[in-house]
Order: sequence, then structure tokens, then C-alpha cells
Amino acid sequence: MSDFPGWHGTTIIGVRRGGEVVIAGDGQVSLGQTVIKGTARKVRRLSPGGHEVVAGFAGSTADAFALLERLEAKLEATPGQLQRACVDLAKDWRTDRYLQKLEAMLIVTDGAQLFVITGAGDVLEPEHDIAAIGSGGNFALAAARGLAGNPDLTAEEIARRAMAIAADICVYTNGNLTVETISR
Repeated sequence: MSDFPGWHGTTIIGVRRGGEVVIAGDGQVSLGQTVIKGTARKVRRLSPGGHEVVAGFAGSTADAFALLERLEAKLEATPGQLQRACVDLAKDWRTDRYLQKLEAMLIVTDGAQLFVITGAGDVLEPEHDIAAIGSGGNFALAAARGLAGNPDLTAEEIARRAMAIAADICVYTNGNLTVETISR
């Protein structure tokens, strides 16, 4: 067992509403009780083969980048088929000895579909069109589910408000947001 403190941080939320999907992520990266960086960018826009996809990641940054590269390769091999690319990535992640050691999670969308991908081989399409991962994920998810009852709020407004609530509660989450919107 290592005495080295673990990296913590990251709250990512995905909200689908009214023909658009928003993925928002905070910017905090912590090592133990110390904030190492407050402006990390954990939400990315990918364009493999001209098909836009937005992905947000929680967990080890290097691991997440490795997974994003693999996802992009899967999307290039199956253009316009996000679900198939996600399932193929999850299969590889679960069976490949190198990938099994990666500690990260992803939320991905093409504007129509919204998925959470885990190292346990899961590709989950969330209920209620809201998904959240990371240290403050449960706080953001609960807040967004409550906010979703207001029909006047857009997907982006729900995501931003939910992230603000998570940042007020979770010490590993800050209010420095990266927000990407994609429509289909």
C-alpha cells in the first residue's frame, strides 16, 4: 500500500434537454488536501471523421487522455456510431491488461445520445437525461435532477446551476467551468 496521497477532483455533468446536450466540468485538481490546479480543462470536443462528439472525464488525467485517444480511434473506425464506439472501447478497457489499470470515467455525447463509460465494461445511457461522474458527481446529479423539474431552464442552465451547487458542497470541486454544448 502506498503512502502517496491520491489525486482527487473533477465533477463532470451531462444534461440532455430540448434538442441539445451540455457537458460541463469543473477545473479543480487536488493532491491530498492541496489544490494543485484550479483551471484544468476536463471537457473536450472531438471531431473524428467530421462527426462531432463531446467528452468529459473524471479520474487520472493521463489515463483519461489515453481513453480519449482510444475513443477517437473507435469513432474513426465506426463513423457516426457513437454507441458502437463506446461499447468497443468498454470491451477493450475491460479485457486489455494495460487498459484495465486505467483509473478514469467518461461521459460522451454526439448531441443525440449520452453515455457514461466505465472501466468495469459499462456503457450506460442515464435515466432522466442527466449523468454525472467524479468527486462531486452525486451532488451535481442530485441538484440537476431537482432543477430538471423546471421546464423554463435550458440544459446549460441546469448544468451550470448543478455544478455551482456541487462546488458549494464538495471540497474537490470548484466553480471554474468548461462547458460544451452540442445539438443534433
